[in-house]
Amino acid sequence: MDWGMRNRLAGIIKPDTGRCVMLAIDHGYFQGPTTGLERPGEAVAPLLGYADALMLTRGVLRNVIDPGRRIPIVLRVSGGTSILRDDLSDEDITVSIEDAIRVNASALALSVFVGGPHEKETLTNLAKLCDEGQRYGIPVLAVTAVGKEMSRDARYLRLACRIAAELGAQIVKTYYCEGFEKVVGGCPVPIVIAGGKKIEERDALKLAYVAVSAGAVGVDMGRNIFQSKWPAQMIQAVRSIVHDGKTDAQAWEEFQHATGRS
Repeated sequence: MDWGMRNRLAGIIKPDTGRCVMLAIDHGYFQGPTTGLERPGEAVAPLLGYADALMLTRGVLRNVIDPGRRIPIVLRVSGGTSILRDDLSDEDITVSIEDAIRVNASALALSVFVGGPHEKETLTNLAKLCDEGQRYGIPVLAVTAVGKEMSRDARYLRLACRIAAELGAQIVKTYYCEGFEKVVGGCPVPIVIAGGKKIEERDALKLAYVAVSAGAVGVDMGRNIFQSKWPAQMIQAVRSIVHDGKTDAQAWEEFQHATGRS
C-alpha cells in the first residue's frame, strides 16, 4: 500500500486509537430529502467538529459543505435507483475517478448487493472501482447493502464482507448482528458498522458499544445522529465510546447530563 493510500486511511481511521466515527449523510442519493437532512448544510455544520470523516454525495459536498472545513470525505460514488423502485440493487458507478480527485475525496463508497438480483454487476463495479482507487491512491469503502429478501445474520454478513475485501475494498461498512465476532474474524480489512434506522438514543449507544467491543473499528452513523433531538450531544456520546473507551452506560449518563435530562 503506497503512501497516499495509507495517508488517506489514517485521516479516516485515527492512528492514535485505531478507531473511526464517520457521519453518514448520503441518504438523499436514493431517498431524496430525508427527514433531518432537508437542509443538509445546516444539519451537519454543528457536527463536523466531532466526526472523523463525512460520508456524502458530490452534489451535497459541492453545494453546502464549507470547503474550509478540514474533514476527510468518504464520497458516495454508486447510485442510479430510487425508493420508487422495488429493486435498489440495480446500481452503477455514478462518479468518475477524476471528479472524486477534484473534490479531494479521501475514500470512495460503493454498495454491493451480495445475493441480490444484481449481485454480479455491483461486485464487478466494486472491482473496477478498486482498480481506479489503487491507481490514484484512494481507498474504497464497500457497503454491504441488504435488500428486503436478505437476512442480516452472521452467515450472510460474513460472506458479504469477505467478498468485498477479496475484491479489494480497504474498508467495509456492514450491519451489527449476533455473532458479529465471526464477521470481523473472517474479514481481513477494518469494518465499520452502519447505524441503520433511527432508534432510541440509549439503544444506539449500546449498538456502538457492542459493535466496537466485538471488533468493529468504529461506526458510520447517520439517522441515529442527525434525527436525534440532540444531534451534537449524540455524536459526542458516540465518540466517547469509540475513541475514549467509555461503556454505553457511561456514555448514556454523559448524554443525559449534556441534554439536561439528569
